[in-house]
Amino acid sequence: MGANVSDLTRQEFTLQLDLKGLSCPLPLLKMKLALKKLEPGQIIYVETSDSGSWQDFHKFTTITDNELISAQECDSSYQFVIKKGS
Repeated sequence: MGANVSDLTRQEFTLQLDLKGLSCPLPLLKMKLALKKLEPGQIIYVETSDSGSWQDFHKFTTITDNELISAQECDSSYQFVIKKGS
């Protein structure tokens, strides 16, 4: 995980998901469905308010071919940038 979300420009994201207000496991499930529609190498930005997403998204990218480029907590939200693997 190299970059901060704030270091990346919105143009770098293929897709942006605002999943604030959803409870576990919905943020993870919706992110997984969105990733399936992307091509390898494309980047998704996800923002959630569910604290369980922090562990879920880290674990998901560890056990899949997807790369967690950035993850950060801002106020009451969690922001993730994920690059789809092959």
